[in-house]
Amino acid sequence: MTMLRSAFAVGGMALSLAAAAPASAQFFLRSHDFRGDVVRGDEEGLGQALPGSTEAERRAAVMWSMRAALNVAALQCQFEPTLLTVPNYNAVIKDHEAELKASFDTLTKYFNRVAKTKALGQVALDQFGTRTYSGYATVAAQYGFCQTASVIGRDAVFVPRGSFNVIAHERIRELRNSLVPYGEQHFSTYLRRDYASLPVLDPKCWDKKGSWVAKKCGVSSWPPSGIATAAR
Repeated sequence: MTMLRSAFAVGGMALSLAAAAPASAQFFLRSHDFRGDVVRGDEEGLGQALPGSTEAERRAAVMWSMRAALNVAALQCQFEPTLLTVPNYNAVIKDHEAELKASFDTLTKYFNRVAKTKALGQVALDQFGTRTYSGYATVAAQYGFCQTASVIGRDAVFVPRGSFNVIAHERIRELRNSLVPYGEQHFSTYLRRDYASLPVLDPKCWDKKGSWVAKKCGVSSWPPSGIATAAR
């Protein structure tokens, strides 16, 4: 019985340590830190400007931008199922349905207000939606964007209803930052094209002991600079 209690204690300790440890990265040993400041909604680099908008309208735009980013991630990041971008997005849409609908209604009223006619307002709203979505499409920064959207989508699932605007303002800059491509952050070096080059295999360049014959073939260019060879 004592051994059983000890086993449960050790198991519980392992679980607590696992919970405290950061999540393992799908693509890099250490990913770039994309975190940014909380936004108001009228800063540069957040997407499309809304001239003459009120605070409520800017808040709605930030929420809709966050929704668009998570939607793009659900479509674009399915190559790595462990990111859970699809179920996260579906859960966010369901759980924060009322708040997201209110944000869309607010944006609709904004474009109808600033446009000359209701028809032109609808056109402007459609353009805003298309440009917002396309603003999150990326190829070069796909890994960073997908990882970032995965974490934010997961966190958005657990915020209380009525608080989606809070996480949107706190994390939208992080999502925008992730559109800039970064690679592995743990190592200072990176793979170059010459890392995949092959040594000269001409028999005349090697003696019977497998050593390079510089007199016949000049200075060896293998391994490329920066690659270490294992000791014999």
